[in-house]
Amino acid sequence: MSLLTTLIQASTRFQQTLENRSTAEAEGQRAKGASGTETVQSSSPGDDRFTPSGDSLNDMGKLKSQKLPLADYKQTVGQDLAFVKETLRHKLAEYNLNPTTAVSVNKNDSGRIEVGGKVAEETRTRIENDLNVNKNFTEAFSRLSVNEPTLHFMDNAMKLNQAYGVNNSLLDTIVSEDQQFNGLQDLVHRYDTLRRSAPVDQVEVAVTQGSYAFNLNTRA
Repeated sequence: MSLLTTLIQASTRFQQTLENRSTAEAEGQRAKGASGTETVQSSSPGDDRFTPSGDSLNDMGKLKSQKLPLADYKQTVGQDLAFVKETLRHKLAEYNLNPTTAVSVNKNDSGRIEVGGKVAEETRTRIENDLNVNKNFTEAFSRLSVNEPTLHFMDNAMKLNQAYGVNNSLLDTIVSEDQQFNGLQDLVHRYDTLRRSAPVDQVEVAVTQGSYAFNLNTRA
């Protein structure tokens, strides 16, 4: 669960940065508003333009996120998850390994699949070779490496919102008001773009970008 913990911590720091930035911008707007109060008051009675308050913005964000079809996202990710699990279980059986053997899968810097766990070196190398030439497996794993962390983030943010009323500004930022632009890949792209542009320590960014690993037969 170290990956999920790292993602949550990075997301929290990212959210705090965005909130601090929003606070600074809001204070600047208030200062400008104070200097131009007379101009605002002189607006014609028919002028229906308005600036949403902080609470209104939060409510808008909640409405957007509540419309997200998380069940659909989970089904999409679950299909890849099930395929990866089944493939690894098949490999354990193929090489006469105990079906409860704990193994992990990740990609190295060159994009090659690597297998970890208490498996003999020769067997581990053969399994790695098999997985790397399995196009369906490598594509499913690549999708999981970006989709699952984003889904975890959204799911946790929604649960906190529902249980404690905690609003996550990062979630509000990546969700579009137009639901047709809230497909899983749309959200993954926005989340990744914002995460990359956030002023987070470069070491932490590298960790969240490159250390996704799938674990089979390991306990939380």
